[in-house]
Amino acid sequence: MSTPIKLAIVFYSSTGTITEIAKELHDAGVKAGAEVRLLKVAELAPRAAIDSNPAWAAHHAAIADIPEATPADVDWADAVIFGTPTRFGNVSSQLKQFIDTLGGLWAQGKLANKVYSGFVSTATDHAGHESTLLALYNSVHHFGGITVTPGFTDPQKFVDGNPYGTSHADGQGTKPVGEVTRLAAGIQAERVVRIAAALQAAA
Repeated sequence: MSTPIKLAIVFYSSTGTITEIAKELHDAGVKAGAEVRLLKVAELAPRAAIDSNPAWAAHHAAIADIPEATPADVDWADAVIFGTPTRFGNVSSQLKQFIDTLGGLWAQGKLANKVYSGFVSTATDHAGHESTLLALYNSVHHFGGITVTPGFTDPQKFVDGNPYGTSHADGQGTKPVGEVTRLAAGIQAERVVRIAAALQAAA
């Protein structure tokens, strides 16, 4: 019997959309047979900023029990799915700061040949879904990692319409994560685990 794929889902979420998608990816990864770690990155915003937004403060408290990611988690993983809200069409500073801590692993060649993928949320429909994921994948190229996107590999992908990764527009908090996004997350997680397993078998 082959060893289960080790999947790390590493995310930043301020008010909860990315957390919801991360949990969906976690469950789909487990269903696909992977050993999965669900991990948040450290919050960099000052407490005053968090407390100024009730939704942010409530979510910050709600995910207190989710472990914080460390470079050791990425070292452990065969595959990593990064999640972030968009920030001006780019990766959030919180997730980027975590990625920047991986320099030691990169220098040792320990980020290479792993599978990487990404997911994102925005406030509006055309607010940086694709540009944020493309910006995230720039780091993967430097890692020597293998980018595995969902592509249009399943009929459902023509419904959610994003071949770069799972994404959701929350309408400034008025549109919760729904079935289309959940199905897209399932497709992505299954594909990541399957490709990682194929690479493991080939090695």
